[in-house]
Amino acid sequence: MTVAKKIKQKIDSIKEGTTFKYYHLGLQQNEYIAAAKAMERLIKKDKIKRISTGVFYKPVQSVFGELYPSEEQLLKTYLFQGSRRIAYITGKTLYNRMGLTTQVPEIISVACRIKRISINIGTLKIKTRKSYTDVTNKNYKYLEILDAIKDFRTIPDIDFKSAISILKYKIENYSDQELSELFRYSIHYPPRTRALLGALFDELEKNELALKLKKSMNPFTYFNIGITDKLLSSAENWNIK
Repeated sequence: MTVAKKIKQKIDSIKEGTTFKYYHLGLQQNEYIAAAKAMERLIKKDKIKRISTGVFYKPVQSVFGELYPSEEQLLKTYLFQGSRRIAYITGKTLYNRMGLTTQVPEIISVACRIKRISINIGTLKIKTRKSYTDVTNKNYKYLEILDAIKDFRTIPDIDFKSAISILKYKIENYSDQELSELFRYSIHYPPRTRALLGALFDELEKNELALKLKKSMNPFTYFNIGITDKLLSSAENWNIK
């Protein structure tokens, strides 16, 4: 079977509106040059569309004309390399999803350690911020929480009381193993992140983890986050004001 025929069969089996890379076509290393030519022919015939270098989608045809893939589909190829997660959504989009803000941003922030991601397709605009550690399928949920804690003071329209309750609820539902992982990744974050996480650990009586965090802090550093003891009773203990 020729490379062109192999690609056509694979693309015929892909659902409309789905994004994909060369990786998803099951090609051998020595087939990529021929594949690139075959893909160009399919683009000219409007069978597929190019989003950016090496990223394509199978267009959806509707009574209103051609539709872009969903945001979820467009993001998928940038959040993963094959089946390995390398990035995650952060910033206002994440904080809106967590219930920390009602604002919906025009630009989606994606955190990634190994490469820069920049997309401008239709109404979808994506920019990269560097993650504090390598992103994996297993750790990104901890990095999401830590990002929210790090950016706590600057999240737009945030209600501090409600936000603290949301974060406490998420953390208290973690298992002991998950809490240990959260602590482990917090060490990569700025001191203000560890201070607020430590205060949350205190509130939830996670004393052993709170003590470990305390040992990683400079006792003479103060953090102007805007949280009083009335909102978080352990704030003063962590030099938070």
